[in-house]
Amino acid sequence: MAVTVLLLAAATGQAQAHKVIASVFASGTDIEGEIGFSNGDMAADTVVEVFDTQGNKLGQTKTDSDGFFTYTPTSQVNHVFRADLGAGHIAKTVFDISEMSSVLNGDQLAQTSGETATGIGDSPSAASENVAITEQQEILIAAIVRDELRPLRREITAYKEKNDFQSILGGIGYIFGFFGIAYYIAARRLRAKDKQA
Repeated sequence: MAVTVLLLAAATGQAQAHKVIASVFASGTDIEGEIGFSNGDMAADTVVEVFDTQGNKLGQTKTDSDGFFTYTPTSQVNHVFRADLGAGHIAKTVFDISEMSSVLNGDQLAQTSGETATGIGDSPSAASENVAITEQQEILIAAIVRDELRPLRREITAYKEKNDFQSILGGIGYIFGFFGIAYYIAARRLRAKDKQA
């Protein structure tokens, strides 16, 4: 029984170390993603191929040293991102283009509402008081926020993986505990029968 426990612990440790993590999300007009392993090792300088859902290749990109990549979509179809991490580890995730469409539609709405707000009847002084941030400033702010959120995303992913592993070990502990209680009760009953006989 002890050998089984050791083999089980060794097998779960190996599986934990090789779990691939891949995530993608809308980032302005681009799709940004992250690829790595659950133990925190990131897929640095890895080619990421981009396909549509029918398997037609749309393009490719490459991860940076932190396992992050960006891709600018050229068509309004769902995108499948695939990266070969070696040793049989394949990262594959799908980006729903409707997430990108809502971002693009929101930008278009903001531009049209800005055009109507500064109409012909406004005076030059009123228009200068309602100065909005420029597109360059918006891009700069978005890049800063993305860079600040990257470590947080990595920590959240590692936290989820750690808690999942702890839950598995806790469940195994409960199972062994219940079996231990059952064996204890069975042994007491056998001893009680032996004393009576």
